[in-house]
This record gives sequence, structure tokens and C-alpha cells, in this order.
Amino acid sequence: MAKKVVASLKKADSRNLVKVVKMVKSEKSGSYTFKEDIVSKEFTDNFFKK
Repeated sequence: MAKKVVASLKKADSRNLVKVVKMVKSEKSGSYTFKEDIVSKEFTDNFFKK
């Protein structure tokens, strides 16, 4: 399944997509988790402002 996702990212118009990773602290336990997403380069700032 993972190979299918990677293959779809190699399209010509997907060059503007980036993988972003943000560390988020849990309110309940105080532990940290990582939130990952694939977004357009234009929306990377919006992802980190959330």
C-alpha cells in the first residue's frame, strides 16, 4: 500500500507538495506526538499555525 502512495506523488504537478511534521503536546498526559501531513508548499505556514 505504501508504494502506491509514493507512486502517485511522482506526478509532474505534485512537485509543489511537501511532507510536513509537527510535534504536538498532549493536554491530558503531557506527552508529545507527531502530526504528519502532505500539503502544498503554499499552505505550509497554515499547517504550523494551527
